[in-house]
Amino acid sequence: MATGTSTIDFAKRLDATAEDTEALLGRLLSDDLLPDEIARPRRLMEAIRYSTLGGGKRLRPFLAVESAAVFGVDRAGALLVGAALECIHCYSLIHDDLPAMDNSDLRRGRPTLHKAYDDATAILAGDALLTLAFDIITRDEVHQDAKVRLDLNRVLARCAGLGGMVGGQMLDLAGEGRFGDREPVDVARLQQMKTGALLRYGCVAGAILGQASPEHYKALDDYGRALGEAFQIADDLLDVEGDAAALGKPAGADAALGKTTFVTQLGVDGAKQRVRDLIARADEALAPFGAKGEVLRAAARFVAERKN
Repeated sequence: MATGTSTIDFAKRLDATAEDTEALLGRLLSDDLLPDEIARPRRLMEAIRYSTLGGGKRLRPFLAVESAAVFGVDRAGALLVGAALECIHCYSLIHDDLPAMDNSDLRRGRPTLHKAYDDATAILAGDALLTLAFDIITRDEVHQDAKVRLDLNRVLARCAGLGGMVGGQMLDLAGEGRFGDREPVDVARLQQMKTGALLRYGCVAGAILGQASPEHYKALDDYGRALGEAFQIADDLLDVEGDAAALGKPAGADAALGKTTFVTQLGVDGAKQRVRDLIARADEALAPFGAKGEVLRAAARFVAERKN
């Protein structure tokens, strides 16, 4: 762990942002979400809250808050950005768990949404969270400058969509042979899209909020790319070496689906070395920020060392 930020201080900061994000999402998903004249189907609201509240490390909002803090940005605006990002992350988990995708029964230690409710409700809950994210990210409270809000919106759409998370999921399914013959998989490209894009957004969102110079934006973009890949490799390793109880979902799922991962390509030892190299790259990317980058350095190490 970086010397400027102790393990306990980092854990406290991560937990504090998780608590603040949970509270904010709770308010955003309350009965006050929409004007009184707009109906809110009770079952849909319950399903959304089931999948969004009460779990997760909230790493993506944490990255948004801490990258914004580098530039002295107001925490309240950064938390709204983090909440929007978390809505998209939660929607992606709901849809990934569906029978047509990864067909998972367990998420965060309890039944996935389509098991707790049904497939149709799960699809609509994911759709609602995706659209809510763009409602949140464009609110005046995020930033007083409309151009900043527009930039946040545009980059989020790109990270979540065709060239980002959704496109990466399609490549993943093609690599499993879902559409005929199994297609060759460029694992690094796939994971930069499927998993890395939203993590990277959490990092560059702070630069957008802080109206950073091109140099500082690129530094956080490079950091986010390294962190995103390290996160995915750590996830691949956990799927091989992790404990299902600690993970809150079945271990060995990637192998059962025949997925090509960093571990299948590099082996366990090679994957672990790749993580170490990526953490060094993330640390190097933060050099322009000096001591202000210590929390983000600690975040990279947390990603590499996580057990669930």
